[in-house]
Amino acid sequence: MFITDIQTSHQTVLLKKPFKTALRTTDHAQAVIVQVFASNGMIGLGEAVPTLAITGENVEGIEATILQIIKPALLGRNILNYESIFHLLHKTSVRNTSAKAAVDMAIYDLLAQFHHLPLYQFLGGEAPEGDELQIETDYTVSVNSPEEMSEDALEYVSEGFRILKVKVGKDDIEKDILRIKGIRDQIGPSVKIRVDANQGWQAKEAIRAITTMEDMGLNLDIVEQPVAAHDISGLKRVTENVLTPIMADEAVFSTLDAFEVLKQRAADFINIKLMKSGGIYKASIINHFAEECGVQCMVGSMIESHLAVTAAAHFAASKRNITRYDFDAPLMLVEKVIEGGITYNSNMITISNEPGLGIRSMKEDRRTVREAHK
Repeated sequence: MFITDIQTSHQTVLLKKPFKTALRTTDHAQAVIVQVFASNGMIGLGEAVPTLAITGENVEGIEATILQIIKPALLGRNILNYESIFHLLHKTSVRNTSAKAAVDMAIYDLLAQFHHLPLYQFLGGEAPEGDELQIETDYTVSVNSPEEMSEDALEYVSEGFRILKVKVGKDDIEKDILRIKGIRDQIGPSVKIRVDANQGWQAKEAIRAITTMEDMGLNLDIVEQPVAAHDISGLKRVTENVLTPIMADEAVFSTLDAFEVLKQRAADFINIKLMKSGGIYKASIINHFAEECGVQCMVGSMIESHLAVTAAAHFAASKRNITRYDFDAPLMLVEKVIEGGITYNSNMITISNEPGLGIRSMKEDRRTVREAHK
């Protein structure tokens, strides 16, 4: 089974509500869709999202990397020799992690299809007895006024979500504390709150804010990336001086980033995202590093569609050390642009047992994607 072609297309979908964090605000989701064609007629699908504020990539750069650098390197390669293919993929360029992630997803999709397995099983996950696999996602509350965030939080809880990821870090830290208190007062004690500062705090103020919220009894499940990505010593300082577990996100892109955070014991958890790691192959190594060090992981996403999040969900569901899931992005879109893949019932995600990613068609041309190139 050899790679015969790699093609890309663009996709833009509006969000139901603007997504706001300490790093950026957006009202739409952009993506580059990748199709990898194999000599046996199969097609693998992947998605790359441009997130300049995090990965430094835009649509044009992603497409150029895939078509001008990755494609020439991989054409004619035997997909079944995937260890060498993934090694070559990551040697083609420095960074460009979203572009690599899209190609990585598509190759894994092909491999699982070839073996007639859903991707999570190909990756070593266990299928439940007589049923489809399910995992639970949180839902993100964008950073706005404390009043609007409390209203949003109550709405999401009324829709069935039991875990909220609350964005802070955009302005005054005292207002951030009010945001979390207002949400806790609205939703009650039983719903989990994960706070994500997206690098918006300094180490000293992060310690003060978190300890204040602890003293107020706000009962935080986790605080994610409280300080700048490069500030590993600051991250470690926060971790060592609060009771609430601290999660590294933007601080961990590569396997070497993960190694450094784990070596220094700078965080209690690691958030793995395929767009940061460059795909499932490298994400698996990061998870193995963390598991050996006794550190659990979460898998999350950028503002991605069902395609990319389906790949991330299959990966996450296949690893016992991954215990938290942040896969709400497709629920923020005004429409679903694929047929197949993961499905949602409020906070619960069902992962299909169809081969590969289980994606049957793309909405753009209504043709069955896996047959369109035959």
